[in-house]
Amino acid sequence: MYNRRDTIFALSSGRPPAAIAVVRVSGPAAKDAIMALAGRVPQPRHATLLRLKNPSSEGRGLASGSGSEPIDDAVVLWFPGPRSETGEDTAEFQLHGGFAVVAAVLSALGTVEGLRPAEPGEFTRRAFENGKLDLTRVEGLADLIGAETEAQRRQAFQQLKGLLGDRAERWRQQLTEALALVEASIDFPDEDVVSEKVIQPALAMAKELDREIRDLLADSHRGERLREGLTVAVAGPVNVGKSSIVNRLAKRPAAIVSPHAGTTRDVIEVHLDLGGFPVTVVDTAGVRETADPVEEEGVRRARARTEASDLVLWVTDATFGDPSPPPAELMKLDGRPVWVLSNKSDLAHGKKPARASEGDAGRYDSMRCYRLSALTGASFDDLVGGLSDYARRFFSGGTESALVTRQRHRAALAECAGALRRACAEEASGREDIIAEELRLAARALGRLIGRVDVENILDVIFRDFCIGK
Repeated sequence: MYNRRDTIFALSSGRPPAAIAVVRVSGPAAKDAIMALAGRVPQPRHATLLRLKNPSSEGRGLASGSGSEPIDDAVVLWFPGPRSETGEDTAEFQLHGGFAVVAAVLSALGTVEGLRPAEPGEFTRRAFENGKLDLTRVEGLADLIGAETEAQRRQAFQQLKGLLGDRAERWRQQLTEALALVEASIDFPDEDVVSEKVIQPALAMAKELDREIRDLLADSHRGERLREGLTVAVAGPVNVGKSSIVNRLAKRPAAIVSPHAGTTRDVIEVHLDLGGFPVTVVDTAGVRETADPVEEEGVRRARARTEASDLVLWVTDATFGDPSPPPAELMKLDGRPVWVLSNKSDLAHGKKPARASEGDAGRYDSMRCYRLSALTGASFDDLVGGLSDYARRFFSGGTESALVTRQRHRAALAECAGALRRACAEEASGREDIIAEELRLAARALGRLIGRVDVENILDVIFRDFCIGK
């Protein structure tokens, strides 16, 4: 059970062996931990080389006068709260990163009274509860740890530095000021100029904030798309080389390749970094009529995943001449680009080459056609270049300034904007109590966004995805 009064410790660096390992301690007994292992507490925020000893090893057969058993020479840092990462007294031990050294230090800390191992995300959760991070920064930290591409890293770092949280806090303060004006009109109902000098400025502020939030939400979900990545489905009939194409793109045998039809029966995902952007390539089962219930389920999943993808690579067999077109139902998907890959070009001697579609083949939303070979790699550089260019265009339009990166953010902002519009709609009625309540609901929505109110039910969900020691 989570208890903020406990003092927690954990390995906060990568798994040993490593050159250096970092063990962190946070809580009221952090100074006791330093005294128990190092014998003295260094000056705050000054790295000090000290010899760590196991306090529980005294009298275990060591030579007389030798004291506790030494563990390692380590750099020790002491951060008294609240001027620490968690807002609590915090200690940090920088050790040699061997298995035995790390295990000995963690075991020694476990013998200190009042200390216990940390739970996943508990250091960050304490930083949040002590006001060091708001909830959007916490989510930015989680995204930064999980970032796989340069674009994801940049976006996550901006959130960690308060790109959305700072703006939401500013909006919340503005709403608080507007609400104070409206409540003043309720407290002093006999004043003749209340509506003109109090209500009107408050509603003008609400209208401006509503416009700002609506402009922010009209961003085509850029931030969420970058977090989740571009999804590319590799689809087509059986035995046209879809899995071989996926393996060639992944540069590893991610999918089973076999000359037998129907080998792929489930959806296989491969995560790629193309031009600094996240791309998930999905290998799907060959589309055909079948009586095999397992393969039939695979085909159903293939169709569903293809329909949900951002780009479809429809694979055909070049040995059959001109590529067969994608199914009509695939081409009816609104705004869903479909490219044709004419595979096995190395075997298509004397066959007519695949023809690109009419019009500008370089357009973002047009169909393209590639004649390639998954066996030899012929024309794969062109395909990878095309995918990289598509990913860049897909994520273009301001990913550097995308403030909304999660559905939770979007829902809270939409709730705030809705309350603001309802407040402004009461302008003609003059019902100050209704206006005040709607402004209060708008401010509360922003409070949930940054974690000031009503977020206890989502904290466990957010922090359980953190690693132990963070």
